[in-house]
Amino acid sequence: MRVLLWHVHGAWATAFVHGDHDYVVPVLPDRGPDGVGIARTYAWPKDRVTELPPEALRDAEFDVVVLQRPLELEHLAEDWLGRRPGRDVPAVYVEHNAPQGRIAEMRHPAADRDDLLLVHVTHFNALFWDAGSTPTRVIEHGVVDPGHRYSGELPRGAVVINEARRRARVTGTDLLDRFAQAAPIDLFGMDAAAMGGIEDLPQERLHAEMARRRVYLHPIRWTSLGLSLLEAMHLGMPVVALGTTEVHEAVPAEAGVVSTKVDVLADAMRRLVADREEAAQRGRAARVAALERYGLERFLADWDDVLEEVCHR
Repeated sequence: MRVLLWHVHGAWATAFVHGDHDYVVPVLPDRGPDGVGIARTYAWPKDRVTELPPEALRDAEFDVVVLQRPLELEHLAEDWLGRRPGRDVPAVYVEHNAPQGRIAEMRHPAADRDDLLLVHVTHFNALFWDAGSTPTRVIEHGVVDPGHRYSGELPRGAVVINEARRRARVTGTDLLDRFAQAAPIDLFGMDAAAMGGIEDLPQERLHAEMARRRVYLHPIRWTSLGLSLLEAMHLGMPVVALGTTEVHEAVPAEAGVVSTKVDVLADAMRRLVADREEAAQRGRAARVAALERYGLERFLADWDDVLEEVCHR
């Protein structure tokens, strides 16, 4: 099957393009948001992914288009393809994000579309978005297994937040000082350097550095289920996490501590940083749970089923 998708979310796309299909991603000369092309900081299968500039898309054949942003749905895909997603070519809309705003106004951009299938990455997203009559599915995240790499040699916490300063309360950036009173924290992610953190490492190096820290901190208030959390669990890291959105579904009690009480989480972080043996034990449990629920094989099988369904509607 030949699949067109924009490179929007690097970690999710990395798992997606490991499937048994041919994938095409648009590319622009400046590799801006609408044409990032093939990932340069994630490992993608070289024989499965092709870049095409917008002018080449009109003459290309695709079995299905995977949309991920409102502008792709509203005009970008049709402008570049010369075909209407859902009408002239089968289409899936993947919703990566939790909705913003008042709950009564959380209407999805793809609501009431009988020509699309809307796929949420968490059950939490599916619950909060109003999709109207649009058919929906949930395909939970899958992660390319980085292997059990945890050493916990550094008595510090690791946290991964992209654009931590701009996203502020959404990502719990304002809570970091409180956690830092319990244990030293290293912040990783895009624009992390502006806050004294470690910025934008390639995924392989990021995983290596995360796994050296004793605890993974997940202070996110309101986003979808962060893939960095699931990657940390795959690495064998114990988790201290705010009990918001879908976190309580992903992190079992034996894998760490989940709570909406910041003091409880700070105490847990202090204890785990001080007790390397307990941290390693909980990290092993985290890895088992992540492999069972968020393994790549299950993720790709679920996507194969959905792509087949959409192409034969």
